[in-house]
Amino acid sequence: MADKTEGIQQGTFNPFTPEFGKVPAYFAGREQVLSDVLSAFEEQATNLCALFVGPRGCGKTALLTYLGNEASRLGWVVANVSATSGMLEDIVQRTEESASHLIATSSEKRLTGVNIAGLGGATWNPRGESEANWRTRMNGLLDRLGEAGVGLLITVDEVDVSLDEMSHLVSTYQHFVRENRKVALVMAGLPFHISSLLGGKNTPFLRRAQRFDLSSLAPYEVEEAFRLTVEEGGRLINEGALTEAVEAINGFPFMLQLLGYRAWRMHPDDAFLTVEDIRAGAQRAQRELEDRIFDVTYAELSKADRAFLAAMVQDEKVTSRADLMGRLGKPSGHISTYKKRLVQSGVIGETLNGDFYFALPGFREYIAGRE
Repeated sequence: MADKTEGIQQGTFNPFTPEFGKVPAYFAGREQVLSDVLSAFEEQATNLCALFVGPRGCGKTALLTYLGNEASRLGWVVANVSATSGMLEDIVQRTEESASHLIATSSEKRLTGVNIAGLGGATWNPRGESEANWRTRMNGLLDRLGEAGVGLLITVDEVDVSLDEMSHLVSTYQHFVRENRKVALVMAGLPFHISSLLGGKNTPFLRRAQRFDLSSLAPYEVEEAFRLTVEEGGRLINEGALTEAVEAINGFPFMLQLLGYRAWRMHPDDAFLTVEDIRAGAQRAQRELEDRIFDVTYAELSKADRAFLAAMVQDEKVTSRADLMGRLGKPSGHISTYKKRLVQSGVIGETLNGDFYFALPGFREYIAGRE
């Protein structure tokens, strides 16, 4: 029987990526999401609007990064931005930058035409002369990109409904769609922000967008992705260690990367990751998870939110509305109000029977430790 360590290279690179937005070696449990969106890029769809919704650490930013890279590979011009002040201007500049192989740019002049090899030159106006509004400037870019048969993908991370430019972007994108321009819009955000955006008076068409709720990963998805990532780095993992890893990760995509990264560094020159590596890595990863995800989430909760969650901690899996009313001494209306807040924050979920559960893996244990 062949030695399983044959071909394993000791001291190879760490394949796990616990940095926010970094594309992992394998997207556990997101195959259908990627297939649905990428097919639109491959088919050169004239318009596409998609929303990635989920709590911190579920991989929203990494998905945006990956899809942007793939769209660029398929010939799209890509503008990746975050929902912050100056977002609209950033979209213009990122579009010009991404299309630099098609157009000439100048920091002193504003683009009014596109230079496409064999089809003609670019024309420019000084930025100070009759500055057009954002929609007109984007129309100019889209016209020239359309002449070259090139589509534009705009990705927006950390959707913030309180930002005026967010509403402006969405309402203007609707005009791009009506004008049959080849432009796609893919956005990612926390459940609360996406729900608020969908409820806006200028954004009803977004309710028809493809929505992908990024839930926890199934154990088999974690197991496969963890094992494949280890092998990607040139090492192996035994079954006992893999079982320990799956249990510690508890379906949380960010924890998968964080635990793997820390466990890998325990003995990076060994051919195998062992149970001891996983256990030691899990201890460090758990502390980092609390610092980087849970502490931030907890700080955003109100006193009543925290009381709601503390009452749920007493149950291992699900909590009924009746039990919550009894433990909190509050009426059903109070439960409905704070249930909605916590669901929209991505912290809890609701079953078809109306029971509640912790949707953020590991947060139940975190809350129990604070009470």
